[in-house]
Amino acid sequence: MARENNRRDRREREETPEFADRLVAINRVSKTVKGGKRFGFAALVVVGDQKGRVGFGKGKAREVPEAIRKATEQAKRQMIRVPLREGRTLHHDMEGRHGAGKVVMRTAPQGTGIIAGGPMRAVFEMLGIQDVVAKSTGSQNPYNMIRATIDGLNKETSPRQIAARRGKKVADILHRDDAPAAEAVEG
Repeated sequence: MARENNRRDRREREETPEFADRLVAINRVSKTVKGGKRFGFAALVVVGDQKGRVGFGKGKAREVPEAIRKATEQAKRQMIRVPLREGRTLHHDMEGRHGAGKVVMRTAPQGTGIIAGGPMRAVFEMLGIQDVVAKSTGSQNPYNMIRATIDGLNKETSPRQIAARRGKKVADILHRDDAPAAEAVEG
């Protein structure tokens, strides 16, 4: 009985459209066989809740819709959570690498928008970032660009995480550069 309820709950969760998805690339691939060539399709999809969670997946099938479905399912399974500052930008600048792909992501003031190319833009939109400046150097392969972007986003840390790791308060971490100036005025 409990197992049935769990299955029903899981199905209901999967059916609710809490995630937005973006098709980044679709590629026709062929396999040469004895009688000729068999064509299939490879799809690259980015999925996110636009509130700090994002994932990507790739799927291959004989038909385009099936490849997209497989890629979307894989993306939902391997989502990561990224802390955002004020729910709109990154906490700090960072670099991400994967293979020959290298990306640089920088925080931006409000109103800047998403200044990023192709696959990186899809990741930021699905993540829910509104202001970011990003540049891709090296590989222009969309798979490597997305993996490099995800690698950089995995390095993102919030002041709360740093404070917890150091055993301090968030205020101590954020106002650290003001402390020497305050001591100089008092002394």
